[in-house]
Amino acid sequence: MIEHSHLKIIQELHHKGTLTEAAASLCLSQSALSHQIRYLEKKMEVRLWERKGRNLRLTQAGELLLQTAQQVLPVLEQTENMLKAYGEGRQGILRIGVECYPCFEWLSGVIGTFLQQMPDVDIDIVNKFQFTGLEGLLNHHIDLLVTPDKEKKDTIHYEELLNYELVLLTANQHKLTKQKSITPEHFSNETLLTFPVNSDRLDFLTQFLNPAFIMPARIKKIESIDLMLQMVALERGICVLPEWLADTYIEKMNIKKIYIGKNGIQKKLFVALRKQDREVSYINQFIMIGKKAVNRLIQKP
Repeated sequence: MIEHSHLKIIQELHHKGTLTEAAASLCLSQSALSHQIRYLEKKMEVRLWERKGRNLRLTQAGELLLQTAQQVLPVLEQTENMLKAYGEGRQGILRIGVECYPCFEWLSGVIGTFLQQMPDVDIDIVNKFQFTGLEGLLNHHIDLLVTPDKEKKDTIHYEELLNYELVLLTANQHKLTKQKSITPEHFSNETLLTFPVNSDRLDFLTQFLNPAFIMPARIKKIESIDLMLQMVALERGICVLPEWLADTYIEKMNIKKIYIGKNGIQKKLFVALRKQDREVSYINQFIMIGKKAVNRLIQKP
């Protein structure tokens, strides 16, 4: 029978790459770790690792066991955390996945209010997934997913938070501010500043530039929105943000908001959860607080 320790071993060997580092991470001696590896291979009657110099390389069977570890260990960890929370008299832990970089500013306010109202619940934020955010939700790695993308699944329920439009941000003196209508051709010589996500998740590219077979001269990925907008103000590039977020910055910085195309780029923001969790009180409380926070954002003058 495959045990929890076996999954931890293969995960650490994959992460560390060498027997020495994996043994140190697992607080084992090298001989003890080697013994456990040999025992597991003998028990399974299959080779899981092959030596390549000082390093270990997974066989096909080892890769299968690693995939299982990557799926099972987060679920076990979450269960342990939940049981610990119950034992300490706390109601539980709400794990939130985020697939929307611009949402972190909104999310920080929501979390602050939620923790004040629900002191018996802890929150974990997950924004980097081994799989997609939706897979994380389906596999119980997270409990809620904040996402601009709605993918229909029988076991997933979506709560709509808001409709919004993507807008272009440039320096006040940028040449694009003189254009009456922004077209894809205007971006062929521009540096586009974006968050560090895959290009297929950038709606400005997929919905506006790609259909016209045009790409910016350069795409530069920046994690910090403050740094991104400082670079925009200094004419080091342009960026595209949700209008509700752009409006919080344009009055404070040397930047201008410009609408894109004739019809604009319209988007929606959702909170996704498993249908079986729709009656969980603290999940409903978080969604209610989130909707109120969104309404305050879009009602700002």
